[in-house]
Amino acid sequence: MEKSINKYLNNIECYNLETGDFPGPVVTISRQAGCSAHRIAIKLSKILTGYSYMSETKTDAEWKWVDKNLFAKVVSEMISEIEEGNFADSEKAIQLLNEVAQAFINETIYDISDIDLIKTLKGIICRLANQGRNIIVGRSAGVILRNVPNKLNIRLEAPAEWRINRLMQINEFSRSEASDYITSMDSKRDSFIEKVIGRRARNNDFDVIFNYAMLEDDQIVDAVVTILRSKKIISGPGGL
Repeated sequence: MEKSINKYLNNIECYNLETGDFPGPVVTISRQAGCSAHRIAIKLSKILTGYSYMSETKTDAEWKWVDKNLFAKVVSEMISEIEEGNFADSEKAIQLLNEVAQAFINETIYDISDIDLIKTLKGIICRLANQGRNIIVGRSAGVILRNVPNKLNIRLEAPAEWRINRLMQINEFSRSEASDYITSMDSKRDSFIEKVIGRRARNNDFDVIFNYAMLEDDQIVDAVVTILRSKKIISGPGGL
């Protein structure tokens, strides 16, 4: 019997309350425009690498932040599974996966509005969560994985004026260019979340919200590690 690709995507569950089968650990980072989430993700991946999940001793388990290469790798793995399976609509599924991957690479993911593409993105995010020890920046990952127990959803925010001044400094924008950029990008990200879950994001979709204007990157990373340890999502060398 030919299998449906919709069933394939729906089977990539983010969690199963009946079996207690949860993915992770996984960290997501949402941010307002002008907050450097990628810098936090890279530093955090280095700090967390070597910490084992719920273990008594330090291991060489690697944490990765999801860049274009890792995203493309996961998409490639999913395409291989579809090609090897007996799916009735495999050609369409592969096209959808490739379109989402290209949108990720081109940073046009927030322009997606097609329901099938959004469902495909959700499937990819859930696959990344199921792999564990991944740090996902943006792409509405926080709200997609909001009900996953074994995760930490982080949000980076800062006053608009601070973000405008920062963009003027690091990108050499004019004030009007910086202001237009944060307004446009924040609106685009908020609208995309609404497409994904049917509503705007709320504060309680995130486990912790940092004021990026008041903290150094290392302070945020240290705080995140402390929270992960206190929630027993990770353990430190020698155990907790």
